Amino acid sequence: MVSPNQADVHNRLLRIVEPDTFKALASHLELTDLPLKHVLVSADEPNRHVYFLESGLASVVAFSTDEEMVEVGHVGREGVAGHHVLMMTDQTPTKTFMQVAGSAYRIPVAPFIEIVASNHAFGQLMLRYVHSCTIQLAHSALANARYNVYERLARWLLMCQDRLGDELPLTHEFLSVMLGVRRSGVTDQLHLLEGQHAIKARRGHITVRDRAKLEEIASGCYGVPESEYQRLTGTTLRS
Repeated sequence: MVSPNQADVHNRLLRIVEPDTFKALASHLELTDLPLKHVLVSADEPNRHVYFLESGLASVVAFSTDEEMVEVGHVGREGVAGHHVLMMTDQTPTKTFMQVAGSAYRIPVAPFIEIVASNHAFGQLMLRYVHSCTIQLAHSALANARYNVYERLARWLLMCQDRLGDELPLTHEFLSVMLGVRRSGVTDQLHLLEGQHAIKARRGHITVRDRAKLEEIASGCYGVPESEYQRLTGTTLRS
């Protein structure tokens, strides 16, 4: 296995760690393809790896006891999937899977935790990242409680654009599951966004045409977690 060069990686966190820290991590990192719907973290099962995403988009999904589900977090090249292990727990009731295919550098849990424990600066960075995820979750709850579907959809598309760029390979059906609304409702709201010239939607694909318009529509339900990520890590979230 060839160790990666820090200058060549795309993951925001791997790019900003100290060279010695990256060297310690690199001997355990394995670049792996992540196809659509690939599960990174299974619910209620110990995970063997954590994943520093290089490309694509992963969703963190919460389930109720009667199988209702909704997305509670995004992970792209700004972050890590499986970060619950930093809280000294080997499993979580949420599931993380790829909603847009990509790739990641994965590292087994044991050496990852060893490096976190032995390297204060890296451990602090990882905990700050976990905090940024908590803020993202909090604002997802705020959006679901206080904003309408139109505004929430604009927020969700902005979050996807941050991690993927302007071209978003997303279906109406998938959007409905992630937002916890009917597919017909998502379709209606996408048409409204098209009417505002904010996006162009076609089968299985959405193009962001006017980010400023999406930010205006999302209003106050977008922006705080993104600013907090930048404050905590010293790097930007957007691709």
